[in-house]
Amino acid sequence: MTPMVKADRVCKNFGAVEVLKGISLEIDPGQVLCLVGPSGSGKSTFLRCINHLEQVNAGRLYVDGDLVGYSEKNGKLYELHPRAAAKQRRDIGMVFQHFNLFPHRTALENIIEAPTQVKRVSKKKAVERAKDLLDQVGLSAKANAYPAQLSGGQQQRVAIARALAMDPKLMLFDEPTSALDPELVGEVLTVMKQLAKEGMTMVVVTHEMGFAREVADQLVFMDGGVVVEAGEPRELLANPQHDRTKAFLSKLL
Repeated sequence: MTPMVKADRVCKNFGAVEVLKGISLEIDPGQVLCLVGPSGSGKSTFLRCINHLEQVNAGRLYVDGDLVGYSEKNGKLYELHPRAAAKQRRDIGMVFQHFNLFPHRTALENIIEAPTQVKRVSKKKAVERAKDLLDQVGLSAKANAYPAQLSGGQQQRVAIARALAMDPKLMLFDEPTSALDPELVGEVLTVMKQLAKEGMTMVVVTHEMGFAREVADQLVFMDGGVVVEAGEPRELLANPQHDRTKAFLSKLL
């Protein structure tokens, strides 16, 4: 089986600062991988490298067998034209910490924007799909609401629906609940749990250990730009092997 995501010794620098120091991991189709670790450990940067929002400085990243952001000839990498990179990115949905919805468009209009503009889907089809997605995230009644009229949890659920409207093969979540009030976290996690049940491949940067324990197939603890420890979530959370993992988890659990 071709991994949905394969990272092979991925390195990323910002100037003299090494943010990723040789990350290697694999995620199979239909799996959920949760990335945890302290702020500044490189989790979000790694996520952004998967869809080439950040360029890697060394190593290789593959999504569904395709090299991300580059073509390779005789062992040398050549960066793809921005248009080709954008085409690759269409198959990868991303949900950010902050919802990034268009404030002047309704929930429905936010969802149909990319399919109609990027994939040239007819407006009629895009609207039908958007209504189905709003129903899926429990927001059928909010189709004509503007972002300012929605709670943070509702906005994040619209953002998830918007990403799903492109029919991605992979979904990336960058701390999708960290900007939410605690009572709104559950409604977003419920949508994500349902996606996992339906077989969506997901990479999730999160501090929600209950979600990781219940939903993830793999849990990866990162610190200082490296994978410190990885394994089955319940086992890793109950019995971490590395002192750094133990110290981190002791503050959360």
